[in-house]
Amino acid sequence: MATTQRLGLALSLTAALVLISTGSAHAEPTVPEHAVIVCESASFYANYDSASGPAGLKRTLPRGDKVGHTRGAHPVYNGWAASFDFGPNDWGFVRQECLGGFGSW
Repeated sequence: MATTQRLGLALSLTAALVLISTGSAHAEPTVPEHAVIVCESASFYANYDSASGPAGLKRTLPRGDKVGHTRGAHPVYNGWAASFDFGPNDWGFVRQECLGGFGSW
């Protein structure tokens, strides 16, 4: 078998394995559990950096703002919880103690 043919066969097998492994590794996303902001106000950041903390202030969320966070499924870093703000529909980080009223709406 010529070198070009072997290379083509190897590339085809690699592509097939990638497709198979990608399809089986796909996990369903976790829908955020309904919660509300229970602090008077809560800073909502775009990202959390383990070296420097929250980064990229998006806005301040008022008490009662409808958000989502699924305990045990969405990450919490040093008290900053990955949360979904249902108002403009975007993800960010908010202090975990400002989340409450789970399942209340």
